[in-house]
Amino acid sequence: MNYIEYGFSRLFANAKGRDAKLFTKSAAFAQHTQSSILLECRDIGPSGSSLPVDLSADGAGHFPSLRWPAAAPETKEYLLVSEDPDAPLPNPIIHGLYYGIPPTATGVGADDFLETAEPHTLKGGFRYGKNRKGTVYIPPRPLVGHGPHRYFFTLVALTEPLDTSGFSALPTIEEVATAIKGKVFAWGEWVGSYERKWQ
Repeated sequence: MNYIEYGFSRLFANAKGRDAKLFTKSAAFAQHTQSSILLECRDIGPSGSSLPVDLSADGAGHFPSLRWPAAAPETKEYLLVSEDPDAPLPNPIIHGLYYGIPPTATGVGADDFLETAEPHTLKGGFRYGKNRKGTVYIPPRPLVGHGPHRYFFTLVALTEPLDTSGFSALPTIEEVATAIKGKVFAWGEWVGSYERKWQ
């Protein structure tokens, strides 16, 4: 199977970098094109650092611990998106989509992403939307031999809580992008890199 995957990687070696289609490039961010929230992953290092195996599908697949400063008074809610623009597909792969994060939050850790008895609700007190597999989170697993993939973790501060009345049970990134128009106050991102080399 690895031979097939590696062959596919070589065939689409240059099909990477769909940065123009990242979440922060959508219309909702037209007035906020620059990051202004300091989002950190102190366990790993500065943005652009390599993700350890434990945070990938080759290991335990935990969500990285992220931290940010206390919210400005304008912030009424956060949302968080994880995506990979380097997969050989037309659009970035959504690995995780989370909304309803309270403005009092100053970080998330692996335990916050454990499911509760309430559908699509997580231990951290927020909800999750639809990723490629319909799961809480897809840990990094780039194709073998396709080179390093970047995983963007983007925190968005909203001036109003999202109106979820029209959402699907598992809202898509497109639904959320539409719902936040006119509500984006600020955002920040942290990027981790992961590669699966041909052995």
